[in-house]
Amino acid sequence: MKIICIGRNYIDHIKELSNQKPMNPVVFLKPDSSVIAKNQNFIIPSFSNEIQHEVELVVKINKVGKHIDKSFSHKYYDEIGLGIDFTARDIQSNLKEKGHPWEKSKAFDNSCMVGNFLKKEKLEDISKIEFSLKKNNEIVQSGCSNDMLWKIDELISYVSQYFTLKIGDLIFTGTPSGVSKVESGDILEGYISSIKMFTLKVK
Repeated sequence: MKIICIGRNYIDHIKELSNQKPMNPVVFLKPDSSVIAKNQNFIIPSFSNEIQHEVELVVKINKVGKHIDKSFSHKYYDEIGLGIDFTARDIQSNLKEKGHPWEKSKAFDNSCMVGNFLKKEKLEDISKIEFSLKKNNEIVQSGCSNDMLWKIDELISYVSQYFTLKIGDLIFTGTPSGVSKVESGDILEGYISSIKMFTLKVK
């Protein structure tokens, strides 16, 4: 299983981190060891003082594909879920300053929360999926798939030019604004519309 992540796909998040709007999707990978085991907590790693949450819609690939035309992308997934890309922001900032890769800040063990999935047919409009993250019962992030710079079908087509997509691969589609530091004791809850997709405790 590959975990393919898209960065800088929401303009407000680009602005909050003072990044430049990219010409093409920013793509990076997380290993399978980054996935938090079911019913486990997120443990803040000792190497960072600034772990931030990034809630994202997640697409689960259901067939093998390469060089997929955008018009056929919809055939390569039938489930959409919600997850968190945990980011060691202090480490990422240091790496970016030096022009180094991001892996240490993005792909560390247990940096990836994968929640539940919904069948596409249960979602009224793929282009207008509303989602949110609550931290300690307060909404800290909210977004809509309509606000993506590159929509789901475009991302599948783009990514498949570089990586063969296989059954079970996950595409994290980017995070909206509102990212913030997590602390021990925090409770994170993710929603698609009013449907709770996960609950995660931070330790």
